[in-house]
Amino acid sequence: MGPNQDDRLDDDGRPPPGSPVFEAILENERNRRYLGKRLGAAGDRIDTELLGDIVRHEPVLEALLEEPLDRREIEQRLDVSRATSHRYTQWLNEHEFVEKVDGRFQLTWRGEVVAEEVLRFEANIQTAHRLTPLLDVICEDHREFVVEPFVDATITVAKPDDPYRPVERFIALVNESETFRGFNTTHMAPLVLGEFHQRVFDDTDTEIIYLPQIVEKLFETYPERAQEAIDRGHLTLRTRDELPYGLALFDERVGIGGYDETTGLMQVFVDTDSPIACEWAERVYTSVRADSNPLDERTDLTL
Repeated sequence: MGPNQDDRLDDDGRPPPGSPVFEAILENERNRRYLGKRLGAAGDRIDTELLGDIVRHEPVLEALLEEPLDRREIEQRLDVSRATSHRYTQWLNEHEFVEKVDGRFQLTWRGEVVAEEVLRFEANIQTAHRLTPLLDVICEDHREFVVEPFVDATITVAKPDDPYRPVERFIALVNESETFRGFNTTHMAPLVLGEFHQRVFDDTDTEIIYLPQIVEKLFETYPERAQEAIDRGHLTLRTRDELPYGLALFDERVGIGGYDETTGLMQVFVDTDSPIACEWAERVYTSVRADSNPLDERTDLTL
């Protein structure tokens, strides 16, 4: 199973702190609903017209974030007229977002921060739009899902003529991995799909956290093969009474599954190899695992 999962916990059983970037993202997520109150308390809210102007100047801010440019280069890069480029640079200069160095417009430190935050805003809005199929099926009570790391994720959605697309994507990633960890509110893949369970039982070092009733159903369907995999140390099962959604950790990617409450079928699967997303998934999995029980500690399962 790789490194001992318990080695990843602090003395209080919680995941250790992550990287500074990751911790900053988490802190933003925790505080996002209270930012308005905090800004109001500070007594210094930015005029909404200025915010709109900043967003409208996002293309030139992004271009200057890459490198300093003169006015002609701005015109060519953005495919705008001389008058437009002049209006852009005049506005940026008035708000002290740029300074002119050796004939080129260069972002000030303040300008760099604003440019980065505008791009972050655009990325999060676009990501939220792309992730709508997943966000629609994740329980609102579980706010530990962080949108930002999934900006370039692969999103696979079930279609009426191809309802198993998300499951097929999930199984393909399992087949590419030597190790697999995850938790889920239902079976990772329908029990009738033997390919996945053969991989779990015979080929992939696997640890899964399930609801107790899901483990019971697994053993009803594959009593001998599941027990043999456990006895060989090839499969580890743990249980938890509540789980937020489906999380999968492969060798090099992480994925999240959303399920139809009525049919139990996977409706959407989102996966990425983003380092920040992988760090987030590791943290969530470690936290959920710390509150789960090894299968042999359960007294309410008849195996």
